[in-house]
Amino acid sequence: MIDELKPYSEYKDSGLPWLGRVPGHWDVLPHRASFEEIKEREHPNEQMLSVTITRGIIKQRDLLTGSSKKDGSRQDKSAYKLVCPGDIAYNKMRAWQGAIGASDLRGIISPAYVVQRLRGAHNPRYFHHLFRTPGFAKEAESWSYGITSDMWSLRPEHFKAIYSTLPPIDEQATIVRFLDHATHRLDKAIRAKRKIIALLNEQKQAIIHHAVTRGLDPDVPLKDSGIPWLGQIPTHWELRRFKFLASINNGQVDPKKATFKNLPLIAPNHIKSGTGVLLFQQTADEQGADSGKFLVHPGQVIYSKIRPNLRKATIAPVECLCSADMYPITVKADLLSAEYLLVLLLSQPFTKFAVDCSMRVAMPKINREALANCLLWLPLLDEQSKILEFIRRESAPFESANLRLEREIELLREYRTRLIADVVTGKLDVREAAARLPEVECAPADETELAEVEESGEELAEDNA
Repeated sequence: MIDELKPYSEYKDSGLPWLGRVPGHWDVLPHRASFEEIKEREHPNEQMLSVTITRGIIKQRDLLTGSSKKDGSRQDKSAYKLVCPGDIAYNKMRAWQGAIGASDLRGIISPAYVVQRLRGAHNPRYFHHLFRTPGFAKEAESWSYGITSDMWSLRPEHFKAIYSTLPPIDEQATIVRFLDHATHRLDKAIRAKRKIIALLNEQKQAIIHHAVTRGLDPDVPLKDSGIPWLGQIPTHWELRRFKFLASINNGQVDPKKATFKNLPLIAPNHIKSGTGVLLFQQTADEQGADSGKFLVHPGQVIYSKIRPNLRKATIAPVECLCSADMYPITVKADLLSAEYLLVLLLSQPFTKFAVDCSMRVAMPKINREALANCLLWLPLLDEQSKILEFIRRESAPFESANLRLEREIELLREYRTRLIADVVTGKLDVREAAARLPEVECAPADETELAEVEESGEELAEDNA
């Protein structure tokens, strides 16, 4: 069905680089003709909403649940702006990154954010898709102003000056219906691949778990470790407290100083859960770091003390900084290798210990004292090396399969983004295809399920946004 889509029969020049040619019967109007800004306040008891890049407008409690993020909203919420279903809301400083969308919810958002309401009977979901396209993001960026990119702001008067397409009202509904159906199918395919990745990771973790708790000799005699979350280990393995095998660095540095601002800054959301893999690196200056960070030397292990169930740890590839939510760790090289410590920190038994410790405090985290006194189980260095080599060899097929599946998911996401952009800007005509859709409606695409929430670094609607 999607492959059969064709362009419209007649086009006209929109006069706008970001839109190009549009269907001849569509209007191209400034937002002032289609939207009015809403500044309704004095609803302090309404639920808090958040405007996110990956998930659109959601309940703030959904963003906070299971997260280390804190509610940065004011106690007095009388100045917060009311958002009604169908309203468009955006984060002034992040609209050009995609923090904009139509709301299905009633609630309140930060007074620093902007609420726009459609004039007339237009379809909010059409504009939700349009405003979240890469093309509109670039246009919003060109209208945003500020001293630096992290301070760029799309003011309401500039939003109103932006021109967008305006199809006939019935065609807006047709486009939304088609996209809900098409993206539902694409999202279903993505979820299926995610399930396969999860199964492969379970198999890989089972191999790693056996190697780091039993070793490589299937006939090795075992002894009771005396630790409920660990169970039996080989009789020749030692149990030692963490503090006798490694040290947790103290002392923070100012990331704004010239010495440190150009160093990479690693935070928990830069690490892929359970793998030790760094997703990306940016300097402290690029990330706008302004509070104390730890200096980390190449080869040191970095472990996130926040939400240990996510298993965020890695080895520093270069001299860098890490956030205050992480511990930089130096191993005693004559007893323990950094690579083996990383495997232990990511293992199921250690994660069970860390999660149990974290539940004893208000903010889920493992403190220095608990980590220092944790018992680690390990063989001598020679056997550590053999176990690491075994894990690398046995993990390779799983990692290769996962990379292929991740690439396929990325291609599906790229196709989804391109399809939405082509449809909402009139590059493809979906009227005939939508007319052939089954009467049973598909639910709108569940962006929440597709978002890598704990990797996204989404921010809350804070007062200083």
